[in-house]
This record gives sequence, C-alpha cells and structure tokens, in this order.
Amino acid sequence: MAEQLLGSSIVTEDKITALKSELLAKDQLFEDQDFPAESSNIYYTRKVNHAWKRPHEICKNPKFFVGGASRFDVNQGKLGNCWFLSALASLSLHPQLLHQVVPPDQDFDSSDYCGLFHFRFWQYGDWVNVIVDDRLPVCQQNNNAKGPSKWQLVFMQSAQRTEFWSALLEKAYAKLAGSYEALIGGLSSEAMEDFTGGITVSYAPRQVPCPRVLFHTILEANKRSCLMNCSVVKTKNLSDWAGCGLDSRHAYSVTGAAPVKMKTQDALLYCESFVTEDGKPTDEPPGDTVFVPLVRIRNPWGSSREWSGDWGDKSKAWAAVSAEEKARINVKFKGDGEFWMSIKDFCKFFSDLEMCHLGPESLAHARRQAGKLNDKRRCWESVSHKSAWRKRLSAGGCRNNLRSFASNPQFQVTVVDPDETDNDNTGTVIVGLMQINLRRRRAAGDRMLFIGYEIYRRRTDGTGPLDTNFFRYNRCAGFTTHTNKRQVCFRHKLKPGNYVIVPSTYRPDFEMDFLLRVYTERPAKLDEIDDVTAIVDLKIPMEPSAQELTLERALRDAFAKVAGADLEVDAYELRDILNIAFMKEFKFDGFCLETCRSMVAMMDADQSGKLGFQEFKTLWSSLRLWKTAFKKFDEDKSGNFNSYELRQALKAVGYRVSNKIFNCLVMRYANRQGVIEFDDFIVCCVRLKTVFETFSAQEKTADGVSALFSKDKYLSAAAYV
Repeated sequence: MAEQLLGSSIVTEDKITALKSELLAKDQLFEDQDFPAESSNIYYTRKVNHAWKRPHEICKNPKFFVGGASRFDVNQGKLGNCWFLSALASLSLHPQLLHQVVPPDQDFDSSDYCGLFHFRFWQYGDWVNVIVDDRLPVCQQNNNAKGPSKWQLVFMQSAQRTEFWSALLEKAYAKLAGSYEALIGGLSSEAMEDFTGGITVSYAPRQVPCPRVLFHTILEANKRSCLMNCSVVKTKNLSDWAGCGLDSRHAYSVTGAAPVKMKTQDALLYCESFVTEDGKPTDEPPGDTVFVPLVRIRNPWGSSREWSGDWGDKSKAWAAVSAEEKARINVKFKGDGEFWMSIKDFCKFFSDLEMCHLGPESLAHARRQAGKLNDKRRCWESVSHKSAWRKRLSAGGCRNNLRSFASNPQFQVTVVDPDETDNDNTGTVIVGLMQINLRRRRAAGDRMLFIGYEIYRRRTDGTGPLDTNFFRYNRCAGFTTHTNKRQVCFRHKLKPGNYVIVPSTYRPDFEMDFLLRVYTERPAKLDEIDDVTAIVDLKIPMEPSAQELTLERALRDAFAKVAGADLEVDAYELRDILNIAFMKEFKFDGFCLETCRSMVAMMDADQSGKLGFQEFKTLWSSLRLWKTAFKKFDEDKSGNFNSYELRQALKAVGYRVSNKIFNCLVMRYANRQGVIEFDDFIVCCVRLKTVFETFSAQEKTADGVSALFSKDKYLSAAAYV
C-alpha cells in the first residue's frame, strides 16, 4: 500500500494520513522514493558528497517551530535562491497564509511523527500537497565538534539551530522543481504566487514620477496582506553606491511601511516631502510635526549586511524620533538583516518591486479560520483558464506575424466600472500569463519562452475568434512586452466593454502549456473563444468570367469524350478531366485518385460510383469557389498556404469549425511542415461538404442538435466519404 501511495501523482490528505498510519504500525521512518537522498536531487549537473541526516541526528531535541514562525527563520545557505527566501520571509509575516503552506500540526515529538512532513503549494491553478522525508543535506563543520553538533545544514536554515520548518519547506519546493539546483536563479514573484495563488504585478521604482504615490501603494498593499519583494541592479550612474550596504542582483523582502511622525525641523534634515498620517502624498505647508514615509526591508542572508544610509540601523536620524513612535512601528536594531530606508532612497537604489495581490484562491484555507483575512473585500475577484500553444494549430507568434497571429488562443472578458458614481469611467484589470512547468524541465535543457499578450476591444456582438482582418485594422487596448519569464503580468485601466485577450509566444511554432489569469474588481467570466461548427450559405454571386466560360465549354466537350455512351464519369475519368484544367492554373502534381473518389462520393447520391454532367457541373461550381479562396491565402503563388490560415480559408467558403474540429482538420490535411497543399485543401472542403450534407439529411433529436443514425447508415456515411 505504501508503494502505491508514493507512486500516486496526486497526494491527498487522506492518503497522507493512511501512509502515516502504515509507517507507525510498522515502526518505520519515512524514506521518500520519489525524492531519494541522492546527489542528483541536489545538483543534476555535478556530483556532491553531502550527507543526508534527519534533524535528531543534527541536534538534540529538534523542533518544527521554535516560538512560532518568523522572517528570522529564513536564512540563506549555499544555494543561489535568494528570490525564494525573500518571498518566504514575506510569507512569514502573515501567519494564516503561512499555515496554508506549512501545516502547523506536525512536529518531531508528536505522537504521529514518522519522518514524514507535508506542505501545500499552489501550482498553475490548483493547490497540491507535497510530502518529503526529513533527511536534509548536511556538511561537517570545520571544528572539533563531535556527535550531532558536528553537522551543519547546507541550505536554508533558521537562526535557531533546533528549528527546521524552513529547511523542510525548501526541500519540498526543491522536490516540486525536480532538484535543489533547479531553484538557482529566479524571481520572487514565482515563489510568492506558489505560496498564495495570488498574482504579481511588477513596478520599476526608479521610474516612478512620484515616490510618495508608490509609498501609499506599498502601505495599502501591506494592509491587504500582499507579499512584496524588491531587488537591486547596480547602474553606472549610481554615484553613491559604494558602501551603501546593498548587494546588486540580490532579492530583498519588503516587510513593512510606515509614516513616521517627527518634528518638522528635524525631518527637514532627512526628507524634503512628506505624507499624511494615513500615508497619502501631501503638498500642504508643514506644521510643527510631519510624517516621513519609510519602508522596512529585510536581507534574506539574515546578517548585518544592511543599508548604511539614512534610516539604517546606525543612522543618526532615529535620534530625532520619539521612543513612543519607534515602539509604534516596532523599530529594532539587531544587525539581523532588517532595516529601514526612506521611500526616496528606496526608489533611487531598488530597480524592481514585485507585489503579489491575493485572490480567492489565496484565502481558501484562511477563510476557514478566524481573523482579518476572512474579509472578502481584501482580495480581488479572479478567473483563470488553462490552454496551450501547439505547433501548426495555435502557436501563431506575436502580432509581428500577422498571417498566423489570429490562430493563437483567444479569450473574452467583460470589464465593468466598479463605481459608477465617481468620475473615473474605467475598470481595473490585472492580467497574468504563465508558462507551465518550465522549472521542472530545466534539467532537460528547456528554457523559458518569450511570452506576452495583447488586449483588443470587441465592439460588435460577434461570437467567433477575431480574424486576421480585425488585427490588421484595429489597434490593441493594452499589451505586455514579450519576456522570457515564467509569468508576464500587467495592470490595465480599461473602459467598460467586451475585450479579447490574445496570449502568444514571440515567435510562431513554439509549444507550451500556459495559464491565463484575470483579476478584476467585480466578478467576471473568462471564456476561450470558440466557433460553432456550421455551414453558412455565403450567397456570393459567382458570375463566370469569359475565360471560365470558355473553359466550361472545353470541359463539357472533354466530359462528353471521356464519359462515353453512359454520359457518366468515374473517379479515374474525373481525375483526368480536372487535372487538364487545374494543372494549368496551380503549381501542384494534380489531383490524386483519393481526392477524386471523395468528389464522386460527395455528389453521388445513389452511390453508383459515377457522376453525370449535371452533377459534374454542380461539383465544378463548388471547385470554383474553393479555388478562389485558396488563391486568396496562397499569396506567393506557391501552391500552398500555412495551416494557421486554414480556419480562415474555410470560413471564406462557408465552413465554420470549432477549435476541436480545426485541430482534427490540421492533423489530417497539413503536412509535417504545417503546410496545406491545394489538393489537400480541396479534399478537406469536399469531405466537409459531404459530412455536413449527410448530417442535415438525417432525422434529428428533439432539440435538433444531434442526428439519429442506425449502425448501417453511420457506417455507410463514414466509409463512403
């Protein structure tokens, strides 16, 4: 039973309970066969000789938590995953969110301890349980210590040697990614979203026109339990970088913000502009006291490597702040990696700020608990949809690839004005596009694709996907630059109405599963746009040209010569007639026998296997329509067009097909290069016409949606196409 549970791709809490019971009954400690204690699960590119030890082999009396969880339990080891640690430090500030990821009802001295610990992560729309054993990579300390004290954790560790929740959480996340090495390098947004199911919006502090506006945004986000992280990229024109205490290309946690009350004469020594008591920018003349906007930040190294400028731990600025005010904002000077700085300096030195907004998925567990996060007003409404870019079908590339862009998946969302009483006639929409499972596939050499999206206003009541002509003549209402990140995300202000979101890779023919999420202020629907499979009477006047009239007379004479006494032709004779006409007009090897058999089947109501001249004339009329559409899409006269354009070519001749049917048609009629030849296009049209007419001729169900076929009728219709 244990082997069956371990091999399951989905580990439910019931299965975890059953596995624990079995291990306890056998008096065994759990050993995770899906993530064994092997070097390859540490580094997949090289071999290391680290030992794996359980906590009771590392110290005496190990604990899962020591005095609860805090940001000081998150200290970086010998792994370049500061992005993960900074996100975890932010998560630790919100106990209800943390306990959704780290269930607190597990410990080393509990009655159900069996060496198994479990954690929860959000993965692409779903919360998943991850179980690990408590064997952790260790190395020997360079001293003469003996017994358990000689072992030192290699990776994440708490400031308390006996505390292990953070180290075990890192192991569970490494298992999810495939190895510890897979965690090297990343963005804090990735971990914040996996911890909360939220959606992350990025800001560029150095580019904001008013730092105090950003301060108010940070303050309000902190009240809404948003997770926030920031990072530094050193620039050449940053003259006072040396000795500031910040590290370039390093991620930090934003752990708080506060308007700090001071006497005006003291504040003017360190700040030129101020905020109100509730953190809003103000240009009112200052009175005796003012409020200075400060941001609190933490280095995940958990060391004395801190900001050394104004408002740092050793800054003289704090001497001008009253003891009561310092107690109110919980200022402590411990050299523990946490420090304060002004919003002005924050915007000067930090290049990126990531803010993870919570949605309903974020609070799924917290709402079952008591507390402030139970307030629904503190999160956005969210909708999501999983889809994929598939070569030859739906990987049309960005807007630069106009001929194939319309084949990308398209999604419709309705934007409403959340407050019709104000002067702002717009709604806020946050769109996030995420490529799925790339970190886990890193060991196989897969890399992040460049992904992005565009948003278009749909002013008509059309139901099908937008076509190439729409994109040719309409500008987008919003977009993101294509970026090689796991997720691209942007916040848009849009006028009320219906909008179509078109996610894409930068270049066509790159395959990837993706998750599209939309956060709105009011409940909304997000539907992938599909067409209803149908045949449309185009009613296009097809007056033959003088050339075609001449050709028709020639065909009548050719038909009479080939048909013989019965005045009918079979598939072999039809092939000869049509190839005489079409091989002069198109670059192709002529119609194959199978295509001509399908043409006969389309017109052959009595299943005689032959066509009379009137049937041939009707067929010829259809061929004229189909060849005209083909020429339109075969712009370079090469005798073929791209499979991405098949849907629009079929629409031009009156066939509307759903996404599922389009998939089938491309797989059936396109070649390996995703090209539709003239012969393939014609046989596709022929068979579609046959199938539609066969369906229409059958008795229908009461709702008119389905046809009633006997077994013989169905086999006859399917076989003779």
